[in-house]
Amino acid sequence: MPSLLRPLAACFAAFSLALSAASAESRWEVPFGGNAYLTTAAPGSSDGLRRSGTTRWQDPSTIFSVYFHLDHPADLHLALRFKEPLGDATIQARLGDQRADSAPRTQPSRELPLGQFHVTSPGYVRIDLQGLRRAAADFGEASDLLISTATDNLQLSCVKTNQDNMFYWGRRGPSVHLSYQMPRDQPIEYAYSELTVPEGQDPPGSYFMANGFGEGYFGFQVKNGGERWVLFSVWSPFSTDRPADVPEADRIVLLAKGDGVRVGEFGNEGSGGQSVLVFPWRSGTTYRFLTSVKPDGQGRTLYTSWFSELGQDPWKLVAQFRRPKTDKHLTGFHSFLENFFDTEGYRTRTAHHANPWLRDPAGQWHPITEARLTGDATANGKHRLDYAGGLQGPGFFLRNGGFFSDNTPLNQSFRLTSPPAHPPQIDFAKLPGL
Repeated sequence: MPSLLRPLAACFAAFSLALSAASAESRWEVPFGGNAYLTTAAPGSSDGLRRSGTTRWQDPSTIFSVYFHLDHPADLHLALRFKEPLGDATIQARLGDQRADSAPRTQPSRELPLGQFHVTSPGYVRIDLQGLRRAAADFGEASDLLISTATDNLQLSCVKTNQDNMFYWGRRGPSVHLSYQMPRDQPIEYAYSELTVPEGQDPPGSYFMANGFGEGYFGFQVKNGGERWVLFSVWSPFSTDRPADVPEADRIVLLAKGDGVRVGEFGNEGSGGQSVLVFPWRSGTTYRFLTSVKPDGQGRTLYTSWFSELGQDPWKLVAQFRRPKTDKHLTGFHSFLENFFDTEGYRTRTAHHANPWLRDPAGQWHPITEARLTGDATANGKHRLDYAGGLQGPGFFLRNGGFFSDNTPLNQSFRLTSPPAHPPQIDFAKLPGL
């Protein structure tokens, strides 16, 4: 090789080696808008996430937590991206017992290196971010956690974009459902089930739906401030998210309601009639739910629901509705679990569903022995992986939220090893409202 070409060849080889090393490093952007939560804040703090998905961050006691999922252990380099260049500020990142403080800045920059961390096992990773020192009025508008690694074949999952408003739905977390196997070619008038919410598994925003059916749902909610509801709703046959648009002939009609029950309309998920009882139901306690669906003989269908604490209280009537343009018995018996507060998607909720039974118009009880686990678009799209369900003890369970790692594959069926032995003992003649 001519002597003049040797330096060029050496430079090209070095450049190729550097390019190969750079291309081996994987990089991801984890947007705050779909993956971060304000997990610690001082009383009265105004810190939080803006609608744009960036931080409002002034208080040094504030902690933002960012979540993502890895398929195997890895060494990660972390950095923060800001909407505008950040001046002199120190931010600490924590992963379990590992901590790293950002280096002092000599000039403003939109990216702030945080340091290196080792993830020891596959599953969800939580990175806590806390501002330690700032020269400006705030710690800046952080928008993304930047992750890079030289670990081979690493797969990272998170809510990557806001397409179809997925930042909102992703922060709410996945919803999961149990669809119960019903008798074929047999009309069903009553659905019965028992629901227990374990202690500590009932954060605000939870809806534990016990008795779902083709045209509505019935279960427990936890509202802001800890207020607890019993909620029973029936959809109108007219498809709209605006209750005011439902024609008079398609409106759900209230026929009866229990003491203290409020009745109104709902929208934004279809429209219909809704009944609410503010009731201090307790975690760790088992409640029973009973729903009746039957034609009225005039081309309409009657929907009635009752509940009570198992073995204690008599049945309480929630409400009875009449749905027009419907002539059917109960179909589509199911349960589901969801979170309706996007700020609470980092908390776990669990429901135990036991002793499900169906009763036909002739008075014959039919035990439920099989349920199919399904999920919503957040789960099916792999935007969130913290969902589970299946068999537990003598019944079934559902779990979601909180970024746990031991999830259950969807779209599979679970069969009880021992079917419920005895149907519920109910004196139907004494049910209130009938």
